[in-house]
Amino acid sequence: MFKSLLNAFKVKDLRNRLIFVFLMLVVIRFGSNLPIPGVNSEYFAELFNSMANNDAFGWFNTMTGGSFEQLSVFALSITPYITSSIIIQLLTVAIPALEELQKDGEEGRKKLTEYTRYVTIGLALIESSAMAIGFGGQGLLIGYADASTVRKIADIAIAVITMTTGSALLMWIGEQITDKGIGNGISLVLLFNILSSVPSDFQTLYVRFIQGKNVATMVVAAIIIAACLIALVAFTVVLTDAERKIPVQYSRRVQGRGLVGGQSSSIPLKVNTASVMPVIFASSLMTMPVVIGQVLNVNYGTVAGQILRGLNSGSWCDPDAPIYSIGLIVYILLLYFFAYFYTSISFNPLEVANNMKKQGGFIPGIRPGKPTSDYLDSILTYIILFGASG
Repeated sequence: MFKSLLNAFKVKDLRNRLIFVFLMLVVIRFGSNLPIPGVNSEYFAELFNSMANNDAFGWFNTMTGGSFEQLSVFALSITPYITSSIIIQLLTVAIPALEELQKDGEEGRKKLTEYTRYVTIGLALIESSAMAIGFGGQGLLIGYADASTVRKIADIAIAVITMTTGSALLMWIGEQITDKGIGNGISLVLLFNILSSVPSDFQTLYVRFIQGKNVATMVVAAIIIAACLIALVAFTVVLTDAERKIPVQYSRRVQGRGLVGGQSSSIPLKVNTASVMPVIFASSLMTMPVVIGQVLNVNYGTVAGQILRGLNSGSWCDPDAPIYSIGLIVYILLLYFFAYFYTSISFNPLEVANNMKKQGGFIPGIRPGKPTSDYLDSILTYIILFGASG
């Protein structure tokens, strides 16, 4: 791996792309530690610690790379972009005009990306306003309680503009990494945010299972933790690389003065076609109402509060309150829904079947055209069920 990395730096274009990604990640970490003007960070840290059992806040903080807990410029991170992507992709199914744009090649995708940007800014404004107004009166904004109306509006405006600008900047950085760096920029930003919480996660494991224990217990605990991590990584790699190859045969046909075709190939269908997108989408939909409810100080004794408690994963599988485990069922259903939905966007069996028919290709034992499309669809349904379960 290190040899490959060293070889990559020998290629000028690749070296420049790697350096660009590194510089952008430095900017992200800097912004993640840059506080919002006029915000009482100590108050929010205490508030966050008091919500230690609120898994929604913990998930949101992980997605933002710890920026939410520190209430920095990047407090919202790219969560508005993720939510807006969900909205736009769902609307492509409901609105024919957007569906046509999706099928319109590169130009159509650019237009959908533009719409996603607009929705991202709108969501960032709504989320930052809810946070500034909801937490502002509880002590988040310095001097908010005794300030005049004009001062309160100014403080809220500064916080809203700062958080919205931070989210927009992260979205722009993600797009720049895609164009001038390596890989998908938004995915890299999200990955970097999640990885930034790994050291604290290891520290938590150390304190809970190793610190203060006798030598034998420490060794056993360390071995079990290491084995679980290795098994998890191995399973993830296997699930990511697993695919079902569908054999394709091409009939011989006359072209010019000779015969062409007669070759065989295969269609690789990934078991985990949607990758981690269903988890991110489902978690976003389950978490955002809980976070907003906490911001607005919703009473858990009300009907709305009871629903929010069911959406919070910290309330699931509680033997004293099993009713809230319905939230787990909803989460699993959302996972399967987004797995099938995202796959249907990225892989169209009917389009693949028609292209094969035009090129003289067919699956042995399956008639070209609609029967091929139905066959591919049935195979996808089976393997996605397994992939989503993983």
